[in-house]
Amino acid sequence: MVETATDRKLEGTVKTGDRNQFRGQKGLQDLVLDANLCTGCGACIGLCPYFRSYRGKTVALFPCTLMTGRCFDFCPKVEVDLDNLSEKFFGRSYDGNPLGSYQTVMISRADEKVGSAAFQAGGTVSAIIYFALKKGYLDGAVLTDRDGLLPIPRFVTNPEDVFTCVSSKYSAAPTLSALNQGIRDGFTQIGVVATPCQVLSTALMRSNPLDDKAFVDPTGLIIGLFCTWALDFRPFEKFVSDRVDIKNITKVDIPPPPSDMMEIYLRGGQKIEIPLEEIRPLVLEGCSYCADMTAEFSDISVGVLEGQPDMNTLIIRTERGRKIVNEAQKEGYLVISDMPAKNLEHLQSAAGNKKRRAVIKAKQEGILSAKILEKITRRSHVISD
Repeated sequence: MVETATDRKLEGTVKTGDRNQFRGQKGLQDLVLDANLCTGCGACIGLCPYFRSYRGKTVALFPCTLMTGRCFDFCPKVEVDLDNLSEKFFGRSYDGNPLGSYQTVMISRADEKVGSAAFQAGGTVSAIIYFALKKGYLDGAVLTDRDGLLPIPRFVTNPEDVFTCVSSKYSAAPTLSALNQGIRDGFTQIGVVATPCQVLSTALMRSNPLDDKAFVDPTGLIIGLFCTWALDFRPFEKFVSDRVDIKNITKVDIPPPPSDMMEIYLRGGQKIEIPLEEIRPLVLEGCSYCADMTAEFSDISVGVLEGQPDMNTLIIRTERGRKIVNEAQKEGYLVISDMPAKNLEHLQSAAGNKKRRAVIKAKQEGILSAKILEKITRRSHVISD
C-alpha cells in the first residue's frame, strides 16, 4: 500500500496506511523500490552488504531488520525537509524559486589550460574539477564513466582522468556509490558531479541525519548537472541496440530546445537522430515526481546554454563554489561572461515548468513527496494550482 500525501509528515515515523514502518531497508523497500520510484542514484549502494546495483536497477539482496539506517535517510525519494536543508546550506528557508538559491547566473566554457578534450558542450564541469584537483582543493572526485551505454561510477584522483568521463549519460547511474567508496577510503575533500536527485541525496548525507557526533562533511565541491529526466538503462539499451551497434557509439546528445531529437554519433562520423517522443516512454517513473531541474542543493550548477551548444549555463550558489570558479577563471581554466537576459528567462521558465509538472503528478497520484511539493506550490512565484 502506497502512502498518500495526508499520511506523510516532514518529520517522525514514516507511515503506510496505519502501519508503522522501519526507517531502514524495509521502509525503503516499501516506499521506494516496490513503488517503482527509485532513480538508481547509488546513495544506498556500498553503505552495507545488502544493496546492489545491477545494470541500472537497485536491489536488496538480503533482509535487514534495523529500525533506522543511512540507506533510508540518504534516499532522495523519501521524506525531505527542504526548509532544513536550505537553512543549513543557504541560511534561509526554501522559497520555491524555480532555480533554487543562488548568487549569480553566468555563461562559461573551458579555457586554453584545459586542452581540447571531446567535451559534451562547453567543458565547464571538466574544467572546474580538473582545476580543483590540480590545485589541491579536492583530493578526489566522483564522476560517471560509461561502458558502451552503461553508466559506470568512477572515483578519480588524477586530474587527467577527468577527461575520460566528459560525455553525458542519459541513463540513471549509481554514481553516489563511488562517493560512499571514497568516504570509506578516507578521502576528506571530495568533488561530486551529480544530477539533481543525486545532489539532493548528497545534501542529505552532508546534513548528518543520524546525528553522528564524529561526523565531518567529506565533500569539497558539489557540481550539479541540469536534468529533466533519466532513462531506465535496460529498455534504453534494447531500444538503441535494435537500431545500431552499441559498440560503435561514440557520443549521445540531446541538444537544448527547440531541438526535440536524441542524437547518436557513431564511429566514422555517422549521426542518427531519434525523436524524443520515442525516448520518453523509457524515462524512469521516479523522475516524474522530481521538482528540481538545476540541482538546487549544489555549490555550482551547470547545463548546456540554449542556442549555443558550445557554451554552458553556470549557476553559482555558495561561497566555496564562487571561490573555485573565480580562481579557475583567473588562472586560465575557465572563460566566463554575462548571461543573456532572454536565456535566463527561458531557464527560469523551464525549471518552473518542471516543478509544476511534478506537483501536478504528485497530487494526482497522492504519492510520497506530494506534501513536500505542495510547499513549492504555495511559495513559488511561477507555479499555481
